[in-house]
Amino acid sequence: QVQLVESGGGLVQPGGSLRLSCAASGSIVSINAMGWYRQAPGKQRELVAVIPRGGSTKYADAVKGRFTISRDNRKNTVYLQMNSLKPEDTAVYYCNADIAKSLLSPVNNYWGQGTQVTVSS
Repeated sequence: QVQLVESGGGLVQPGGSLRLSCAASGSIVSINAMGWYRQAPGKQRELVAVIPRGGSTKYADAVKGRFTISRDNRKNTVYLQMNSLKPEDTAVYYCNADIAKSLLSPVNNYWGQGTQVTVSS
């Protein structure tokens, strides 16, 4: 089984910072793209940032210049550094990854359970 476990969410004041982490565990041979999505109450889930195994990162316009995605391939972990947080960043943040469980198996897409980020004074 493959699991994605997020951590680092919480309550922060506007202008503050948080760092989210997502660790993939289980039977993993390789991880392609890893990313973060978020879903606010009453809204659809949306892409926040994605980082391929190699190549350039991609960000939603709403977070460009404030959020930074990174990964540690040795730890099968992806991070999201969030600075200058705004109330509109409040959402459940989900980790996502494309993972191959063996050399012969296809790449499947996996989701974490989500972590709540609340930006409020």
